[in-house]
Amino acid sequence: MPAIAQLCFASNNEHKLAEIRPLLPAGLTLLSLADIGCHEELPETQDTLEGNARQKAEYVLQHYSVACFADDTGLEVTALNGAPGVYSARYAGPQRLAEDNVTKLLQELTGAADRSARFRTVVALAEADGTVREFAGEVDGHITEAGRGARGFGYDPVFVPAEGDGRTFAEMTSAEKNRISHRARAVMKLLAFLNEE
Repeated sequence: MPAIAQLCFASNNEHKLAEIRPLLPAGLTLLSLADIGCHEELPETQDTLEGNARQKAEYVLQHYSVACFADDTGLEVTALNGAPGVYSARYAGPQRLAEDNVTKLLQELTGAADRSARFRTVVALAEADGTVREFAGEVDGHITEAGRGARGFGYDPVFVPAEGDGRTFAEMTSAEKNRISHRARAVMKLLAFLNEE
């Protein structure tokens, strides 16, 4: 595979972009969706995290002719048979409001003895030649009875990672969270691959 000179991250989240840029190999330029002129909503119609990540990365490659990686993340709760999973962002409806999703999750877990859960991220890299590679990261933990902390986003206020010190992701600094988070683990595997190329 020829070395990649430019790589699009299928996101316009400046926090995510700023975290990843310094970790990239020298000579590799990271582009956002805005940088390549992509302003439409990317398709996410698959029923797995792998499928959604792949669909978004391939869409950018096909429509904008630039190598791309995309991620999809889900919270999988044991007592809910793996739900909300791939539907984590829209668990409480198409409005995708984190507060509503957390409220619904806590209601669903009322009285549940088992509150174990895991966050899972899949990153798909679509290379210029059409090859797609996947990198996964996960972190085990449990769901609290009520939200704690003001940092992070999504389900962070109710998720306590097993290898932490009892704080939720939302009670940690971004640096603390990134040391053990599912997304960081998946991205580090991607970066290891890119640095080998």
